[in-house]
Amino acid sequence: MISTTGASAKEREPAEERDHNGRDGDGFCFENIAGSSRAIKTVLEKTKKVAHSDSSVLITGESGTGKELVAQAVHNNSPRCNGPMVVINCGAIPGELLESELFGHEKGSFTGAHKSRAGRFQMADKGTIFLDEIGDMSPELQVKLLRALQERKIERLGGAEVIEVDIRVISATNKDLDAEVKAGTFREDLFYRLNVIPVNIPPLRERTDDIPVLVEHFQKKFAGRTRSFRIKNLSGRARQAMVEYDWPGNIRELENLVERLAVLSENDVIELDDLPGYISRKGGAGALCSANSIFERGVGFHEAVEQFQRDLIYNALERTDWVKAKAATLLQMNRTTLVEKIKKMNIEPREEETPFF
Repeated sequence: MISTTGASAKEREPAEERDHNGRDGDGFCFENIAGSSRAIKTVLEKTKKVAHSDSSVLITGESGTGKELVAQAVHNNSPRCNGPMVVINCGAIPGELLESELFGHEKGSFTGAHKSRAGRFQMADKGTIFLDEIGDMSPELQVKLLRALQERKIERLGGAEVIEVDIRVISATNKDLDAEVKAGTFREDLFYRLNVIPVNIPPLRERTDDIPVLVEHFQKKFAGRTRSFRIKNLSGRARQAMVEYDWPGNIRELENLVERLAVLSENDVIELDDLPGYISRKGGAGALCSANSIFERGVGFHEAVEQFQRDLIYNALERTDWVKAKAATLLQMNRTTLVEKIKKMNIEPREEETPFF
């Protein structure tokens, strides 16, 4: 176990006692899912209940919260565990190609279709299909998906043969599908078909008790790949800073940070100075001051606004590995505008904080 200065024994307990394969006392496997908070325990208890059914599950939560891990746990502990679990990210594939990916196509059905190909639905027969980022699917394809889910039958693009499939459907989204239904961008009948059993994963900022457990979990994972690595302890100040940080990238961001610290921190204890500025809130990034502190420092309005903008931009760049397009999206501004502000404010990464993830 990782020793976390200032953390109680209760806070360091895993969600349940598990064996080396991640199985709890009931034989349920939660491999790669770690945590001790009440919030994650609620998710895991619901996961255990739904796994034994064959009902459709809709997993919701912000990006990076571990939706695919929960989907994998449902499949691994279901009667379909010996069948395949086929994953498809509906938001990563252009709409014109997604239909072919889902249902397959026949030779010559479109330019570049040089041979027939089975789709993901057919590949998932006798198993589970996981439709990630389902909220990004086009309305036109939603109609065809609904028909496939209702009838458990598909037709390849350009084909006439009806293919029966025996599958369980698990879907996930970081969008509010209720709002999407009201806005008319997501079909209500499809939503109800997918949302038979809803599972919501809370963001990391709402389960900060899990941070020490997750730090240990990711260190062990990294140690499994790098034999020379020694598991490090968290100092009280470092732990407190990590708990107070809001983790917009959730579990994925924390995992990346742990690997970064594993590579860069030379000591056996991770100190506050080892953390990036936007987490430790030292110096430039992350030093977003309250109104009272600004008045106490005698800073004028224009200077305070400029400093706030600078810190906000630096923070966004740090979180996106200094990829300006991603930072602009995070800041909800035009990339050209962001580039101009970076140049005008002469914002550059500090040498000691050059991103490694």
